[in-house]
Amino acid sequence: MNISSETKIHDLLAAYPFLEDFLAGRNPRYKNLKNPLMRQTIGRVASLGQIAGIGGESIANLVEDLRGEIERRGREGFSAFAGKKYIDPIKQNRLKEIIQGIHRGEDLNKLKEQFAALSQGVTATEIADLEQSLMDEGMPEKEVRRLCDLHIAVFEDSLGATPVPDMPPGHPVHTFMLENRETEKIIARLTALVRECGDPPKHARLELEQDQFLRHLADLDKVNIHYTRKENQLFPLLEKHGVTAPSRVMWAIHDDIRGLVKGAKRQLADRQFTEMAATLKDVLSQIGLMIYKEEHILFPMSLDVLSEEDWLVVRQGEAAIGYAWIKPPPEMAAVRQPASEAVEGLLEMETGRMSLEMINLMLTHLPVDVSLVDENDKVVYYSDCPDRTFPRSPAVIGRSVQNCHPSASVDKVDMILNAFREGKKQTAEFWITFGGKFIHIRYFALFDRQKRYRGCLEVTQDVTGIRALEGERRLLDWQ
Repeated sequence: MNISSETKIHDLLAAYPFLEDFLAGRNPRYKNLKNPLMRQTIGRVASLGQIAGIGGESIANLVEDLRGEIERRGREGFSAFAGKKYIDPIKQNRLKEIIQGIHRGEDLNKLKEQFAALSQGVTATEIADLEQSLMDEGMPEKEVRRLCDLHIAVFEDSLGATPVPDMPPGHPVHTFMLENRETEKIIARLTALVRECGDPPKHARLELEQDQFLRHLADLDKVNIHYTRKENQLFPLLEKHGVTAPSRVMWAIHDDIRGLVKGAKRQLADRQFTEMAATLKDVLSQIGLMIYKEEHILFPMSLDVLSEEDWLVVRQGEAAIGYAWIKPPPEMAAVRQPASEAVEGLLEMETGRMSLEMINLMLTHLPVDVSLVDENDKVVYYSDCPDRTFPRSPAVIGRSVQNCHPSASVDKVDMILNAFREGKKQTAEFWITFGGKFIHIRYFALFDRQKRYRGCLEVTQDVTGIRALEGERRLLDWQ
């Protein structure tokens, strides 16, 4: 959980129940927080900023002290994730010692024996919590990623004994697992195809099966949609609860898999069949391991950490990214809709909240010039960028857009706007040479949800440098 002045006291105490006593002992004015009725009523709307005002103290000091107490309790055995699970501190320390032994290169069989001696299983949340703790203490993400498969190898008996999640259709976890079953089918087909080509693979047979490899690789490439939905829908919700290690490590492995699939397709196109077969064996193994990590660690831990409201947020954004191999799932079973709480000074938009200052900064730092004309053909806005292609001044606001162009161009302006207004066209574009630069100009028709015409957006961009780009730049170069 990200603790700030906007955090609701009810949510804070639900995540970290021990803070109830901490707050009551810290300031006499907070003793009413121990009243269950107050927490369920006022606590649902009162923010930490308001509570600090009641206590007569600085919100910055209150937040700092709360974070410090959570950190202290985390070290003493309280889950660093969401405050939902208590972890025996003795067990936690011994598990951490085992993982640190893995990173020191100690014998895996001996480490397995040490784990078995604990006579307790290990949950997915505990594994993720331990990796989170190691990274919080300074262990590099690359090091955790490099050896995470060995972490699983040590704990696999315990993890394997835990049933995989069984969620109803429409739940994001159910959808992810449906896609995993499809992934396994593709892995099986490609594995069988590689096996049929011999060991070591025979070049002639690989060449003969080129079309089949091409078809199955195109199918396998859709795993990118599965990973993208994890990265953009599931990981952000986990991160809001302080769970960052699994997402960072998994995202890096996703990129490795994407690179291998791309490499196999390139090798196939270049007729490097033997190299492609080796790449395929590697990527199919990694994808299979990722399925295991999802179903035995990521999904159980996510179900432990996220609320029903969180899962609804995950579900609501899925369609924007899409699904791999499967049809769109049914709606998720009804839960209480997450409340969208207005924040003073911020404008509520469909995909976020921003202040007027941030909106202005965004528009004036885009690498394009933007002008907006309303449904009555009046200029209502332009982005005041420091290096605009065409000059603009405040006097243009409220002016008819036809009057902003030379008389010889007005007929074209009217043609575009009339076509937009009538719904016959959605875009228009031009490119010209101006002042030694190559300028790309685009116009976009704007319609609201009721299909009503609301105006036209003009976007002008100097693409001289873009047109000159060649090859690739894969690394940052600020020289």
